[in-house]
Amino acid sequence: MRLAGERHRLPQNTLYAHLKPATTARCERVEDVQECLEFAARQRIPVAARSGGHSYAGYSTPDNGLVVDLAGLSYVRVDGQKAIIGGGARMYDIYEALGAAGRALPAGTCRSVGIGGLALGGGISVISRKYGLTCDHLTEARIVTPDGVLRTTSAHEEPDLFWALKGGGGGNFGIVTEFTFSTDPAPDLVVFGLDHPAGTAADVTDAWQEWMADAPDELWSSLRVDSGPKSVPSVKGTYAGTAKDLHRLLDRMPPAAREVEEMTYLQAMRHYAGPEDSGEPYVASSRMLHAHVPGSKIAELMDGQPPAMIQFDSFGGAIERVAPDATAFPHRDATASAQIFVNLGDLTEDRARALLAGVRDGLGAGTTGYVNYIDPEMPDWPTAYYGRNLARLREVANRYDPDRVLAFPQGL
Repeated sequence: MRLAGERHRLPQNTLYAHLKPATTARCERVEDVQECLEFAARQRIPVAARSGGHSYAGYSTPDNGLVVDLAGLSYVRVDGQKAIIGGGARMYDIYEALGAAGRALPAGTCRSVGIGGLALGGGISVISRKYGLTCDHLTEARIVTPDGVLRTTSAHEEPDLFWALKGGGGGNFGIVTEFTFSTDPAPDLVVFGLDHPAGTAADVTDAWQEWMADAPDELWSSLRVDSGPKSVPSVKGTYAGTAKDLHRLLDRMPPAAREVEEMTYLQAMRHYAGPEDSGEPYVASSRMLHAHVPGSKIAELMDGQPPAMIQFDSFGGAIERVAPDATAFPHRDATASAQIFVNLGDLTEDRARALLAGVRDGLGAGTTGYVNYIDPEMPDWPTAYYGRNLARLREVANRYDPDRVLAFPQGL
C-alpha cells in the first residue's frame, strides 16, 4: 500500500475537487484494504472506496476522511465462461480483455467507470435488454467487511450479503476486492444513431417511448434531449441482429439523419467509451420511468434552458424478467431510466441545482431514482433508490457494519 499524490485525489466530477481527504491509500493487496478499514474503525474517520471515482455526489472523496483507492487491484482474467475482475478495474480495460477472449458482459460505457460502483448499484448496459444488468451476472464476490474480515460471498456463502451486493449500492456493506461474473459469447452488434432537428423533442420523445414498448430484446436504445432555444433530440443504440432488420425497425421512428454501422462487440464498446472525461463540473440526478411521460412536457422542461441534458435509457427485456426482490435492484418494472445533467458553465451551483430539481421533479415520473446516479438532494432518497428492498438492505448493513464505519450522507 502507498499514499497517493494530488493527481489521484481528484474526483471525476471537478465540482467536488475542493473536498480533501486526510489521505488516499492506493491498495495493491487485499491486506491493504483490511488495514485501511481497521484503521478507519479505530480512528472513527469517514472512509470511502474508490473504483472509478464517478460518484455524482462527491462521496468518493470524503472531506478529511480516508479514500481507499482500489486502482492497484485492476486485473481482469477471463477463464472460460467466467471473468474474474479486481475491484479497481475500469470499463475500458475490462472490455479489452473480454473482447480479446470473445466474451461479453453487460456493463457501463464511459471508459473510466469502475466495476465496483457500477455492479454494486445494478449496472445498466447498452446490451441490457438482451443480457440483463451487470449485477445479474455476478456469481461471487470477495469483500472486506468493516471488521477487517475478508469474506467470500455467493448464492451459497453468506447469501444475504451476496443478495445485497447485487444492486444495494457501493460502500454500504464493505469493500469488494474481487468480482466473478458469468459471461456470454460476444455478439456482433449494429450500432446506430438518429439525429433529429431542433424543435422536435415532443414528437420524438412520444414516438421513442411507443417504439421501445414493442421492441425486441435485441434492440437497446437511449433518447437524449439537449436544451437550447428549441431542444434537440437524438437517439442512439445497438441491435444484436442484422443491419437490414434494424433499418426496418428504425423506419418506425420519425425521419432523421441516420447512421448505421456493423461492429464487433469490442468495436462497439470502444465506440461507446468515447474520449477521456473532460473534467468539467456538473450536477446530476435521475428518475425511473414506469409510465409514458408526455413529450410535450419534456420539450417544455428543456426549451430555452441553460446547457442541460436528459438521457433516457431503455429498460425491459431481460431486465424485467428478474423479480424485483430476487436481487437488491428494485426497478425491474421500469420502462426506462432518466439521467439528468446540468453543466455549471456560467451558473452558480445553487442555480444549477435548482434547474436540476425542476427538471427531475417536473418529469412527473414518480419518486424513484437510480442509486448509481446518486443525487445529494434527492427527496426521500432511501425509498427512491431501494423501494421495497430497503428494509432488508438496512438489516444486512446493520449486521455487517453495526458501528457505522461506512457511514456517508446517503449510506444505509
